[in-house]
Amino acid sequence: MPDATQPHYFETPIGPEQRRALAITLAGRDVEIETADGVFSGDRLDLGTRVLLREVPAPPDAPVHLLDLGCGWGPLALSMAHRAPRATVWAVDVNARAVALTRDNARRLGLAGVRAVGPDEVPPDVTFAAIWSNPPIRIGKEALHALLLRWLPRLAPGGAAHLVVQRNLGADSLQAWLAAQVPGPGSAPLRVVRAGSAKGYRVLRVER
Repeated sequence: MPDATQPHYFETPIGPEQRRALAITLAGRDVEIETADGVFSGDRLDLGTRVLLREVPAPPDAPVHLLDLGCGWGPLALSMAHRAPRATVWAVDVNARAVALTRDNARRLGLAGVRAVGPDEVPPDVTFAAIWSNPPIRIGKEALHALLLRWLPRLAPGGAAHLVVQRNLGADSLQAWLAAQVPGPGSAPLRVVRAGSAKGYRVLRVER
């Protein structure tokens, strides 16, 4: 989610890029990555992402496509790629600095399956066996809904999305809204359940 202290981070970073090393644990491995100001949670692995990584099931380790929606510096995409080395992991963000950081972090960790790109660079025929996201709630309800309606219909049959949302920022109302959506002509409504809850966050599981 966006940080209210960096209101423009999600599109155009403010200030020069000054990269720094960050030692963290991802997918059970101690790694060192690079991060910077001007991206979401540029100084740490944020709490919501930690909750999602703890609650989400492993992605399928198969030659499928996976999506990290709103990748930031890449913690979800890097974790997906560690856990599913045969998959192609699309790390998508509107923030060019975030995309570059994720691309370079994947290269640094030897994760060849990561494709860090802007939203319009994902081929339109690609569907996803799993979508993981800490979505940008603070961009506003209308923009958030448009974002989710763009990507959730691209779940492959049998696939699932897992979204982490802070409870006091509307997790329950977002769950109800998602459950009312029909992803396309002839489709059934989305199935939405609460897959986990911890430290003020909900993890929502969305299936077609």
